[in-house]
Formats: sequence, structure tokens, C-alpha cells
Amino acid sequence: MFASVPLLAISFVLYNIVVFATGSAAGDPLQTEVFSMGMMSGGRFSLNMGDGIIIASLILLFFEILKSTRTSNASVVDHLLSTGVFIVFLVEFLLVPSAATGVFFIIMVMALIDVMAGFSVSIRSSGRDINYN
Repeated sequence: MFASVPLLAISFVLYNIVVFATGSAAGDPLQTEVFSMGMMSGGRFSLNMGDGIIIASLILLFFEILKSTRTSNASVVDHLLSTGVFIVFLVEFLLVPSAATGVFFIIMVMALIDVMAGFSVSIRSSGRDINYN
């Protein structure tokens, strides 16, 4: 059952927790520095919350694409749920002012790539299952 849950829904929930839980009094929560270190070059590498969410989403997208290579009845449900997650992303992007950020847009594009990759892999693999005699 949990294998069909779209992993990018975790990114959606994480983004909303970060943005809405901190409120507007703390400034932009996506710009909060999470990690920083000095480099050998003398420069400073810093990672903010928005960058961390994008990195986590990329990792989840990798596992979603791996899940899309399954050929079972559960993969159809997985594709439908992934499409639903993308639609929720799109609706929030269009209607919620706090979602009108580059970070949210990038995660939404990842959800679109997940949908397109899932259907493409399924169509490609189903073509190999057909035997012509």
C-alpha cells in the first residue's frame, strides 16, 4: 500500500510546513541558513532551507523514477496518484501566494517530470510485453 504513495508528496508537505509553520514574522523561511562551511579556496559554502528542500526532492524524484519501472497493477495506481500530486502542486502554485517561489516551482516541475517519466516508462515497457506471432 505504501509503495504506491507518491514520494514527492513528502516534498509538498515539507515545503508547506517550512513556509506556513514559521509565519511571516521570521522573514523568508526558505532563506534560513541550514549549513555553512569554509572552503579551501577561501570561499564560503552555505546551504539554505530552500536549497535543502530541492536536494531532498531530487533524491525523492530518483526513487520515484525507480518505482515507475515496476510493471504491475500497482503501477497504474502510482501513476494516478502522482498525477494527483502534480495537480495539487499546480493548484497551490496558482492560488496560494506563499507558493509563488522558485523553490516551489522547481519542486512542481519535478512532480511533472515524475508524471511524464512514469507514463513514458509504462508505455515503453508495455510495448515490450506484446508478442506478435
